Amino acid sequence: MAARIPAAFIRGGTSKAIVFHARDLPADRTAWDAIFLRAMGSPDPYGRQLDGMGGGVSSLSKVCVVGAPSVDGADVDYTFAQVQVKKASVDYRGNCGNMSSAIGPFAVDEGLVQVRDGMAQVRIHNTNTHKIIRASFPVRGGRSVSEGDLTIPGVHGTGAPVRLDFLEPGGASTGRLLPTGRALDEIELPEGRFRASLVDAANACVFVDAAQLGLAGTELPEVLGAHTQAMALLARLRLEASVMMSIAATPELALAIDAIPMIALVSSPRDSTTLDGQCIPAGDADLVVRMLSNGQPHNALPLTGSLCTGVAMQIEGSLPQQLSRRGRGGEGLRLAMPSGVLTVAADVRRAGGGWHAASGAFYRTTRRLFEGAVCL
Repeated sequence: MAARIPAAFIRGGTSKAIVFHARDLPADRTAWDAIFLRAMGSPDPYGRQLDGMGGGVSSLSKVCVVGAPSVDGADVDYTFAQVQVKKASVDYRGNCGNMSSAIGPFAVDEGLVQVRDGMAQVRIHNTNTHKIIRASFPVRGGRSVSEGDLTIPGVHGTGAPVRLDFLEPGGASTGRLLPTGRALDEIELPEGRFRASLVDAANACVFVDAAQLGLAGTELPEVLGAHTQAMALLARLRLEASVMMSIAATPELALAIDAIPMIALVSSPRDSTTLDGQCIPAGDADLVVRMLSNGQPHNALPLTGSLCTGVAMQIEGSLPQQLSRRGRGGEGLRLAMPSGVLTVAADVRRAGGGWHAASGAFYRTTRRLFEGAVCL
């Protein structure tokens, strides 16, 4: 194993990751896990990753690998790795939507894609989900522009807008937009039967009604994380849903799959409070969402989970559709979350007696924070 590997440290949306060139990593991908774990400082039983680049939470313990495209119609390949904090585990089963915003600018700045000044487009093939993401962003002097006026919830300051269009996002994890064939299911546990919508767009997600778990749905992450009974119940619901979605054969095997499915608490529009103490009036949102991934409540929302939520809000009979404010269409769906309000576009249509997700879109910002070499 090399002692130093060239890399960049980049913020994408509300996440941060080490970004490697594929050419600088071993051709044998079985060697990647050890490199990524060492670089991030995992496993760390203290949960802080002080001996690595990780930040002790899932949104700050990520790795991206960018290389030449392996499919027609793409400009680059992008592989996402979720590095667990306390476990010696690296999960490649899902994608990170936030870090997807960094890949197009990285590809241009590193000379992997040649573009003209102005608004550039880079077509990104995410190897985890085998889906294409189209990134549009400004370029000046042959390099991506990071300075701009766009603010996004959860990130202080402003930046240049990066538009991400997820093309044909349905079935990214399981091959089907509705893995069970239904918009609404019931999950049976010793505690009772719980309504849930199991939807797979950009990443597989499980949506449950916060009220059915005895929650308001507006709890901040620290409060939700300290609610041991609710967290244990959500964990069991996720494992059962994993089996129903054919992600794992048994709940025991699902325990080893940390990244997917994500699980979300949804509730109808109501006043809520952000992490910085600001009030989100009920009228400013179409749905209130609290999402967990890798067993942790998120301070913001994972972008892939947000896209999946937007898609689910357009599917008649799903929990997000039932609980959301009606009549807004799919262009400006407003999701209230702990860091503010995230707006997502989702193009969902009826097709052949079922449902089809044509695309989903967001705006993010990104910034290169450091470049050099990761020391192993």
